Amino acid sequence: MQSLKYKIIGLTGGIGSGKTFVANIFKRLGIPVFNADYEAKKIMHQSLDLKNKIKRAFGDEIYKDNQLQKKLLSKLIFNNEKKLILLNSLVHPYVFKRFNQWCLNSQSPILLKESAILFESNSDRKCDKVICVVASKFIRIDRVMKRDNVDKNHVQSIISSQISQQEKVKKSDYLINNNESELILPQIIGIINHIKSTII
Repeated sequence: MQSLKYKIIGLTGGIGSGKTFVANIFKRLGIPVFNADYEAKKIMHQSLDLKNKIKRAFGDEIYKDNQLQKKLLSKLIFNNEKKLILLNSLVHPYVFKRFNQWCLNSQSPILLKESAILFESNSDRKCDKVICVVASKFIRIDRVMKRDNVDKNHVQSIISSQISQQEKVKKSDYLINNNESELILPQIIGIINHIKSTII
């Protein structure tokens, strides 16, 4: 079997940290990015097998006219850790399979896996290195309030339901400060150069 010549780099960060913004810069620099959260949503709409499993777990009404009822699902899993774990256990195997296929079809020596729940889904175990995008709580709350048109309490409740930023930082190999006080591009280029130096 031919040895794999690429490095898998995980990219994560809490809500409002600017993870997707950072991922888009990596893309522009020629690094392929697999957005695990986007792919998960896509598979939940496309896979009949997964749809049936979700219906069995959450009830037939979770799909209406073949469309996932996102608001209903969010209500069911919000602040209910058992149901959230159940949903993730159903969806993640499909995402992992699609990601593995994506890796095999890629030609780049560096592949980025963007995921809000990289650690929660244990996806970090399949990564050679992990990058965490960080920002102050004040900035994160402000960004999400403006982006999603929601109030402060709603954003704070989402932040408290996620692994803390400090915990993500402890588990990561690289940090990107997105506090609007440091330039992002030099941080990203520095990380890419360091990763490239480790590829034999």
